[in-house]
Amino acid sequence: MNNLFDFYKGKRIFVTGHTGFKGTWLCKILAMAGARVTGYSLEAPTSPSLFEISGIEKEINSFIGDVRDFDSMKKCFDEAKPEIVLHLAAQPIVRDSYKNPKYTYETNVLGTINILECIRIADFKVKSFLNVTTDKVYENKEWAWGYRENEPLDGFDPYSNSKSCSELVTHSYKCSFFTAEDSAAISTARAGNVIGGGDFANDRIIPDCIRAAVDKKDIVVRNPYSTRPYQHVLEPLYAYLMIAMEQYNDKSKSGWYNVGPDECDCVTTGELVDLFCSLWGDMKWINQSEKNAPHEANFLKLDCSKIKTVFKWSPRWHISDAIEKTCQWTKVWIDGGSIPKEMSEEILEFFNK
Repeated sequence: MNNLFDFYKGKRIFVTGHTGFKGTWLCKILAMAGARVTGYSLEAPTSPSLFEISGIEKEINSFIGDVRDFDSMKKCFDEAKPEIVLHLAAQPIVRDSYKNPKYTYETNVLGTINILECIRIADFKVKSFLNVTTDKVYENKEWAWGYRENEPLDGFDPYSNSKSCSELVTHSYKCSFFTAEDSAAISTARAGNVIGGGDFANDRIIPDCIRAAVDKKDIVVRNPYSTRPYQHVLEPLYAYLMIAMEQYNDKSKSGWYNVGPDECDCVTTGELVDLFCSLWGDMKWINQSEKNAPHEANFLKLDCSKIKTVFKWSPRWHISDAIEKTCQWTKVWIDGGSIPKEMSEEILEFFNK
């Protein structure tokens, strides 16, 4: 932990999507490390929102804006003069991408182009850029083994496909504009499904579980037999910060990285909900598959050999730990406890493991 925290202390960091679930946790880590963080994003996407509950807005420079608006983004970017850029802004919900594909593509593709343009034409030096995409960028053949970074990219639904496009845009910019030794190091990180305290999004299974628990209702599960690489939100965030740090110091470390759990933590949605019910207590779920539901992958796993080999990285919390921490965070919130304190304690516990 000390190495990573020491590195980020005093660094100027630009984070897109800072008001979202992952963005808020990321900003909390960076603030604890003493980084000088500037966030650029739309208003928090949910109500309640982790961004507001966490109090992180008091610890960073927060700008509300749309990543599709280049002029607005560039103004904030130029004021921040970042050394490191972490691009998390996205329309992240698969089912919402079916409802509004145009907005999804504009946000996820044009947003990537705009942030890369900010870096390309800046009159100061950005040393490290990380584009956060998703495990769903791959052409999914429902294989029993995990996808590797050299597999074909061709996400099926508009969300997944727009993230595949974002990957291709990043690769093109890297090859076209950032080949010089002193230019920015460029990477992408493809993470699996994340869970943790403070996720209030629609159409995600753990937030659905929490809403049912708060309302004292049965949990409705649409796809209990779908397998996903679930992990606690701190797992990929640590990996993002590690990649950005390592390529800052050594550009040869830049590339494309899968970030996911070990085989034992790739579970079905039904198994995940069973674990939640056992840890929360006095809960049950019902299988309510939808007729004519939009397509979602049934089986998806990642091969994370590359990031383990290059950086000696490995997951720290098992899926049971992730669910336990999510329940713990949520009960603190329900009981009116200190969320900033809870987040700090979870971060320190995770980073010291």
